[in-house]
Amino acid sequence: MSLAHTTGHLLLILLLIEAGKTLGNAHSLCLDLTVKSQSRPGQPWCQVQGSVDTKPFLQHDSASNKVKPLGFLGKEVNDTKAWTEISQTLVEAGRELRMVLPVIKLDKKEMRGPPTLQVKLCCQCEAEQCSGASLHFSLNGQTALLLDTMSITWTVIDPGATGIKEEWENNQELAEYFRTISTGDCSYWLREFLKHWEKMQLPEPTGN
Repeated sequence: MSLAHTTGHLLLILLLIEAGKTLGNAHSLCLDLTVKSQSRPGQPWCQVQGSVDTKPFLQHDSASNKVKPLGFLGKEVNDTKAWTEISQTLVEAGRELRMVLPVIKLDKKEMRGPPTLQVKLCCQCEAEQCSGASLHFSLNGQTALLLDTMSITWTVIDPGATGIKEEWENNQELAEYFRTISTGDCSYWLREFLKHWEKMQLPEPTGN
């Protein structure tokens, strides 16, 4: 396991621990996007899994071009306005990220064909307010960069992976697009989904 990979895992663990300390009753929505520049015929170039409080509730791939509900929450919210919006956004976000792939550069020793980009977009809400938002970038399964989209603070994990940070800084439209999703849309979707989540958690009424 490379140093960058190990450091990435440790930093993510520390972030989760701190989140648990400071955001005790916070809820989270994460969208894990995996994007490839090339794919075999019939195979998806983009795959997405969404989770609320680490529990998967949706799945999308570019081959079927459909967003499928997972679990009880997915089935509960798949006819809501928020579901329609998130479905449309996932398709658009996948296309935007695919356009970033050509600018990514890796150390020659890490090159094994075209890179696969994984982006974990997360937001956290507490008391119905967005309390955290971030983008975690991985290349070929190894954490490369972390971006706090609320403070626009970068943490470079793998200095050998270049292109992503530079593209974000040079392409203001792209940066603003993902900042808006992570700090605005994501927290709105989370609040809407939590309304259904909380209903599902309510105990069954008992007769007297």
